[in-house]
Amino acid sequence: MDLVVIGGSGLLGQETTRQARRAGARVLATYHRRVPAIAGVQWRPLDIRNRDEVMDLIQQVRPAAIINAAFRQADWVTTADGAMHVAAAAACAAARLVHVSSDAIFSGRASSYDETCSPDPTTPYGAAKAAAETAVKGLAPDAVIARTSLIIGGGDSQHERYVHALAAGTTRGVLFTNDVRCPVHVTDLASGLLELARSRYSGIHHLAGADALSRHELGVLIARRDGLDGAELPGGLRTEGPLDVRLDCGMTQARLKTRLRGAREFLATELDH
Repeated sequence: MDLVVIGGSGLLGQETTRQARRAGARVLATYHRRVPAIAGVQWRPLDIRNRDEVMDLIQQVRPAAIINAAFRQADWVTTADGAMHVAAAAACAAARLVHVSSDAIFSGRASSYDETCSPDPTTPYGAAKAAAETAVKGLAPDAVIARTSLIIGGGDSQHERYVHALAAGTTRGVLFTNDVRCPVHVTDLASGLLELARSRYSGIHHLAGADALSRHELGVLIARRDGLDGAELPGGLRTEGPLDVRLDCGMTQARLKTRLRGAREFLATELDH
C-alpha cells in the first residue's frame, strides 16, 4: 500500500485521496460514518480513539506513508489521543507520517508565527492540537507536522456553507470582522501534504494561504464569487479565543513546488471560471 489517509471522508481527506489516486498511488482511506464516492480507493471504517484498531489496520496494510487529517474540535480523545495512536502505529510500521495540525495552537498575541514558534493555545481545541504535536514528535521524530489554517473548498467547506446560509437568511449569526486567518484552498493544501509525504523533510511545516483576511472579508469574497450580495452579510466581533493568527509559510513554501495561493487569488480564479 502506498498511502493511508486517516480521516479520508472529510473535506481535506477526500481531496488528498483524489489527488493521490490521480497520481497513480494505491490508496486506503478511513471513514467514521460514511463512505465517499471516490473510485479506486479501499475504504475502511476506523475509530482512531481506539489504539488497537489503529495499530491493527496499519500493521495489516503496511503503507509507505500515512497522512492523518482526522480531528474533532469538541473531542480531545479524537484530536489528541487519536493522533498519538496514529503516530505510534506509523512508528511500528516504519511508515512515513504527515500529521495535519492547526493554527489553533497559537494565541494570536504575536504579529505572525513561523515554523520555529512554540504553541501557546488558549482554547481546548488548540490545546488538543498542541498535545497531538507533542505526541507525534515523541513517537515519530521523522514525521512532518503540517500546520494549516481555515480550509476553503470550492463551495464544500463549512465556512462557505455558512456564508450561503447567512446570505439566504436560513441561519442567524455573524462573520467576525476581527478574527483573522490565512485561508488555504483545499487543493493547494492536499497537494502540499502529498508533496511533503514524498519528501525527506521532517518537523514543523506551515501550509496556509498568502493572504491574511478576517472571516467577514473572506465571506464577502466568497459571496462575490458565488453571485451573492456580500454587502448584506452581517459582521460582528469575536470576544474569545485567538483573534489574529497569521502563519508565516516562507520556509515551507521555499521547499514546495506547490504554490500556496492567497484567498483573493483563488476565489477570483474560481469566479473567472
